[in-house]
Amino acid sequence: MALTYTDLVEVDLGKLGSAVSDWKKSVDMLKTAAENARTGMQAKSDKARWAGVNATVTREFVTKTAKEISDLHVEADSIHTVLVDGHTELVALQKKIRTAVQQDAPNLGVRVEDIGEGKVRCFFPHVRGDTDERTQEQLDAKQELEDRVNRLVAHASEIDASLARALAKSHGGDKHNAGHASYGSLDDAQAERAVELAKLGPKMTDKQYMELNSIMRFNAKDADFSTDFYTSLGGPKETLEFYGRMSLDGTMGDDKERLALTRQLQRNMGLALASATDPDNRSHLPASWSSEFRKLGTQRVELYPGAGSAPYGYQLLGGILRYGNYDARFINPIAEHVVQLHKKDPYRFVENKPTVGGSDLDWGFNPSGKNGNGYDPLTSVLEGLGHSPEAAKKFFTDPPTVYREDGTVDTNGTVTYKDYFEALNDKDFTWAPDSLAHPSSDEAAHAREMGPDALGHALEAATTGSAWDADPPVLHRDEQTADIMEKVINRYNVASTDGPPHEVMTDSLARMGAAYIDDLNYSIMDFGKAGDELGRARIFGDSSDGSAHRSFGEQGARNFMMLVAGDEEGYQTLSAAQQVYTASGLASHEGAPDDGIAFAHNSAKANGILDESRAHQIREDFKDDETARNLAMEKQGEWRKTLASGGVAAGVAAVTAGATAVFLGPAAGVVAATAVPVVVEVVGSTLDTGYGTHTLQYLEDNEYKNDPEALRSVQGLEAAGERGAWVPVNNYADTIGMTQAEKLELNREIEGSYRDGKDAISDAEKVSQ
Repeated sequence: MALTYTDLVEVDLGKLGSAVSDWKKSVDMLKTAAENARTGMQAKSDKARWAGVNATVTREFVTKTAKEISDLHVEADSIHTVLVDGHTELVALQKKIRTAVQQDAPNLGVRVEDIGEGKVRCFFPHVRGDTDERTQEQLDAKQELEDRVNRLVAHASEIDASLARALAKSHGGDKHNAGHASYGSLDDAQAERAVELAKLGPKMTDKQYMELNSIMRFNAKDADFSTDFYTSLGGPKETLEFYGRMSLDGTMGDDKERLALTRQLQRNMGLALASATDPDNRSHLPASWSSEFRKLGTQRVELYPGAGSAPYGYQLLGGILRYGNYDARFINPIAEHVVQLHKKDPYRFVENKPTVGGSDLDWGFNPSGKNGNGYDPLTSVLEGLGHSPEAAKKFFTDPPTVYREDGTVDTNGTVTYKDYFEALNDKDFTWAPDSLAHPSSDEAAHAREMGPDALGHALEAATTGSAWDADPPVLHRDEQTADIMEKVINRYNVASTDGPPHEVMTDSLARMGAAYIDDLNYSIMDFGKAGDELGRARIFGDSSDGSAHRSFGEQGARNFMMLVAGDEEGYQTLSAAQQVYTASGLASHEGAPDDGIAFAHNSAKANGILDESRAHQIREDFKDDETARNLAMEKQGEWRKTLASGGVAAGVAAVTAGATAVFLGPAAGVVAATAVPVVVEVVGSTLDTGYGTHTLQYLEDNEYKNDPEALRSVQGLEAAGERGAWVPVNNYADTIGMTQAEKLELNREIEGSYRDGKDAISDAEKVSQ
């Protein structure tokens, strides 16, 4: 019977603590008894000169008794160990759930109800006179609380079940015979059970599958558990065989429940492998696992005897690598080997796939269904790098190491590219379709976009220092990430001779741009407005290590912004980040009006660049359809109105609502911070501007500090001129004490800067024609 919410909240774990103490006493006494038996009667028995019946009966009895006392000590020690671990974890979980229920729920005005079977529901109780209407933010907070409580209950239930199972195996059920399973930790017991289930392979029932996933879900990031699990599976080859059989089983046919279980296993195995292969963890797999995976990568791994065909090791490993934050020492040699194999023969792996009939096009080694079936390991390792920021950074900056076919290092080998950024961003690079669809079908054509999409994810991780889909995202920018971002800007812009990016990469490029919105603004700053380079540095602030903002060059930054903002989603992402950045920037200059006005001019210029970039692309897209063009332009205008009329102002308020607000000011230290995502309503749809706002959180923690009231004073956004240069100028002007006449003049000047930005794009448009 599963542990319930009520059980966890109300149980007195002090009794379990007392049992732990009692067992410790038993362990100590049995240890003494076992030692006495060994050095006392057993030693005397061994030295005695037995004869007759005593030589067989008495001597055997003494030996057996001494062993039984020793076994009792081992059993008691095992029981005590798992009790200690279980008690520690349950106490921690109980504390968390009590905090959630007794503090977080009342603060949200929410109640928690036990609905049985280890589940709860959270709801807003009706209050007389209340309309019962809730904001989306309130509903999201309630759901987050419900999910959190259910996770805590599920985790406690898994601990409870593992503890009961370990105690039963330690005892063995035979009151006349001690000496059964012995565990050095609860992790050992959980890993043992996980492997017991894994050995069943596809024969696992759904119930057993759920148990395996439950154990792995809560222990995958525990290096002790994950290392034990993979070691017990047998090795790299056995790991690939198990994963391959389970993947094919789960993606075959239309069993949605089985597929869901297989997707969970894929994620769990990835997270566990990342934990187990990190050399910095106390427990970890030997480095030989990476080299063995490389060796198996180009070999066929037979999943079923006599099947007639078999996948390559890399096709199997790729499915696991899609999840987890991997250490560069493990994943980068694998990624390098895969890229080099792909460069030699782009179709080597994808041609090794089954010919399936009917509509079963999901069959393969990527149960997640995201970016391919799993037959192309290049897409898989790029997705792995997209979740491994430090590894991705090194992958795109370190010089290549050449590998032979078997994955061993070729010290005399050479490649034709200086790094993997150059190799993968070559306009002539061939991306293979990772799909079972017919080669001439639309599905197969779409499959060629999956590799570039994964490349965008890997570049996001490399430039931001955060997994591309992290929630919440956390920025870790440094000189190396900025170096890669500069390469991105030089490669992907409207003037690039290497051609435009794959359309599927635009969302990644937009998020990267939002993550560097400060450096993009810095790059386009007019020296005439700043006075000189020192003035520009003062206006934007330097980082704490003394290095200035990275300048990508005005033309380079503008051309990148033009490319990204030409796309509707890219335009919205950059615009949202720009608006909040503008409000925050002005707040930092309350005591330095000249710098604040210069900052406002530059922000208006950035807005002009973004607006005209989108307008230019709309004109290009709808040359022959005036109605569609006007509708698209109107939609852009509505987006701008939303920003000006309170969307971004509300976003700023949301950012300031947390424990740490977002402000700009003097330089501070280079550290990472968690973002507060801002959701802005745009023409009936919702846009998540998390990257823009977590950029600002990063800026607040890394570069700027200021009085919270300064930001609140500029939350009202005003239109600066008929063309809609939406910058928080007027309230800032009030803050610094401008007269009405001075404010009007400032608005006209800001409008001029906005037009400068638009004209820069118009001029670029004319040149391109």
